[in-house]
Amino acid sequence: MNKKRLFSKTLLAATITLATQQATAAGFQLNAQSATGLGRAFAGDAVIADNASVMARNAAAMALFDSSQFSGGVNYIKTDIDVTDVSYDSSALGGGVAPVDSANNSSGTPVPNIYYVHRLNEQWAFGAGIYSNFGTSNEFDDSFGTSPTTPGANVYGGTTEIKSINYALTASFRVNEQFSLGGGIDIIQGSGKLKRDLGTTPILDIDASGVGVGFNLGGVYELNEGNRFGLSYHYSPEIEAEDGNQKVTLPLPDMIEFSGYHEIKDTKFAVHYSVQYIGWSDFDQIEFTNAAITEKEYNWQNGMHYSIGGTYFLNDAWTLRAGYMYDTAAQDKDTSISVPDSDRQWLSAGVSYHFQKKHTVDFGFTYLMGDDVKVEEDTGGILPLTATTHADAILAGVQYSYSF
Repeated sequence: MNKKRLFSKTLLAATITLATQQATAAGFQLNAQSATGLGRAFAGDAVIADNASVMARNAAAMALFDSSQFSGGVNYIKTDIDVTDVSYDSSALGGGVAPVDSANNSSGTPVPNIYYVHRLNEQWAFGAGIYSNFGTSNEFDDSFGTSPTTPGANVYGGTTEIKSINYALTASFRVNEQFSLGGGIDIIQGSGKLKRDLGTTPILDIDASGVGVGFNLGGVYELNEGNRFGLSYHYSPEIEAEDGNQKVTLPLPDMIEFSGYHEIKDTKFAVHYSVQYIGWSDFDQIEFTNAAITEKEYNWQNGMHYSIGGTYFLNDAWTLRAGYMYDTAAQDKDTSISVPDSDRQWLSAGVSYHFQKKHTVDFGFTYLMGDDVKVEEDTGGILPLTATTHADAILAGVQYSYSF
């Protein structure tokens, strides 16, 4: 095999690996299950149970409802990604070491949700919901890094898009006045689009989809009417995504969440908090079938979310809430310009309007701030690129809920 063919094969294999990594990284966890939770940075969401969306965080909390519940809404995520200080070495393609123009990529994505909880009797409740736990989008302009001195820099950019839909069936059982248990099945449908170019030559165009089955378990302990705790575990499956005869096995992280809710005596105020563990170290490798490579190892780290919030019950019609979250990046040593990841801070606020006794409309808003991250990428030791990435986001949501 001559050097040109060897180089092309190495580059293609490494690019497929990189792109698949980015697809999975692009599937990092979304916190967008409801506008209600968005307005408090999801602090206490595994136990507050102010509408049916709680089943997405802890099925056991469905036992807290006195009647059947419906809730549906949409969160809109507006991301702003800056890629700066870009330098690219294309000596292997006959170019040289040269700077590349900075990129600013913005995108907006709606994330809808819908839930129904049916209270069968004083002990049993059943729920069904459709929502998303993973997804993102980042698209570079076709002109990124296509100058004569930097041919092929867009092998690191291109288009990366991942979407997931979680179809959940859950049940809860009230053991006694203090304890409730719950669990359910999660059917996760995932799809991803990946496009990469080497100069003006397309080298990767994948549109893959697949389905996996997971489950969730949870518990609630009620100390008294105004103080309670919740604990939940979500097992996330491996997704086998297919595009033609190529199959890619992608592991998703398990999640554990602990929440507390406390009403302050003789006030209209309550405090709530959550600590969530996300097992990104499960994402140890990706396996390929009928591809140029068979597997790829990674150096990902487990993530944590820490959130605290407050709710103020202004009157019978209006409820005000706010929250703060700090969450840690999944990426550690392996970083990427197509899916920038960093530690993030959330500043959230929200409001509920209760009308006609059983109807509620919620609004939530979050400003998400990321950190600067130094990125170093290469395709199997060839065509190294360095850059700085920074990603912020604005999230806004609306939710309608009805209590039967």
